Amino acid sequence: MDLASRTVFAHEALVRGPGGEGAMTVLSQLDEKNCYRFDQACRVKAIKGAAELGIGQAVSINFLPNAIYKPELCIRTTLAAAKAHGFPLDRIIFEVTEGERVKDGPWFAEILREYKRCGFKTAIDDFGAGYAGMKLLADFQPDIIKLDMDLIRDIDTHRARQAIVRSLVRLCEELRIQVIAEGIETTAERDFLWDTGIHLMQGYLFAKPAFRAIGRVPDAAFDVGMRRAA
Repeated sequence: MDLASRTVFAHEALVRGPGGEGAMTVLSQLDEKNCYRFDQACRVKAIKGAAELGIGQAVSINFLPNAIYKPELCIRTTLAAAKAHGFPLDRIIFEVTEGERVKDGPWFAEILREYKRCGFKTAIDDFGAGYAGMKLLADFQPDIIKLDMDLIRDIDTHRARQAIVRSLVRLCEELRIQVIAEGIETTAERDFLWDTGIHLMQGYLFAKPAFRAIGRVPDAAFDVGMRRAA
């Protein structure tokens, strides 16, 4: 959500099993033989689904960097899907979780640069929780970083998390990177992050995942600071 404009900033395409199983249940079944095909299938499915739902905002798609051997070949499938379904490239965000151990850091940065060159936006998900962190930022500056929910949880009462997030916001301002805070569940978390300068937020406070549907956001979710003012 973009709280500054009270609008939806982007939708994230999530992986679920046929019975509604969570992402980890699905991802645990991947190996070197099938992860490339799975990664490609998810991209096409996400773009097709976004077009069918008439989504007019950006769509964020997770990808598996260790499944990619030649980024220019992997991108062809994505470009074909976007063209087939009339979905603009500049509304596709490719994000990778910082928690995934990348075998070759410089190669990973090269993959992201190739995506950016083709017109896609790039994001690092779960920032502050995994293996990449500051080293990746030194090699490549994505369009967006998404702060991990463990940094966000109860941040309104946690001084150490507050200091870390303030520092990351200042760093990203200098690097011209947008910041999204993930996992917002309370108005207190939302209000603190707003006061810190973060206006892009994601979490159950705004909407829960919906199966083949667009989440609905209550108007009250945008009312920053209203409870404090009352």
